[in-house]
Amino acid sequence: MQDRLEIRIHGDASRPILIYLPGLHGDWTLVSSFRAAVAGKARFVEFTYPPTVDWTLDDYAEAIRASLLEHGITRGWLLGESFGSQIVWPFVANCSPDFTVEGIVLAGGFARHPVNWGVHLAQAMSTRWPRWFVQAALSAYGKYATFRHRHAPETLASIEKFIQRRLEPSDRLAIAHRLKLIAQSDPRPIARQTGQPVLALIGLVDPIVPALPVWLWFRRNCPAAHLERRP
Repeated sequence: MQDRLEIRIHGDASRPILIYLPGLHGDWTLVSSFRAAVAGKARFVEFTYPPTVDWTLDDYAEAIRASLLEHGITRGWLLGESFGSQIVWPFVANCSPDFTVEGIVLAGGFARHPVNWGVHLAQAMSTRWPRWFVQAALSAYGKYATFRHRHAPETLASIEKFIQRRLEPSDRLAIAHRLKLIAQSDPRPIARQTGQPVLALIGLVDPIVPALPVWLWFRRNCPAAHLERRP
């Protein structure tokens, strides 16, 4: 696959626009139920990242901005999930007058990752696990996800595709690269100065991003943030 974004747009152009930037996995396979939940309430724009190992966070942000403008979308709310939040900050900082960021939603998102040594460790290990271990872990996740999303048929239908994509060698390399970008990223100055409203949705328990340090940082440092705790 070339270094090219995939974009899908759902809903009426008259609705408020919500732009989904996925996490480390980099695609829209697990956002299906949320997409269904906002149907009729928002125009939902979603992306799948290319499996690139060359892009910077600025490159991600610029490619997304260009794709939005190409499809006639000039304003909207940014929904950054986990890694996607790291694209939100350069998008906001470097956004040209031809696009208006109306607000920011962070779903498990953050500014500087609070446990950066853990990100370095995850990046170092991400391409070292043998394929049999990855398959076993994904099989276990698939069983858990099937139970968790048993009342969400849209997501259930996407779990198998999610697992298949994670087994592709190019996907594993791309995830390792995204972890490296997180480890190098420090967008705290941008987050402190952002004038757009920021809604930070923070889970009580998050195995990827520790909730309490993120919650405390936004509370103390981001005047625009409205914090919501979620189980």
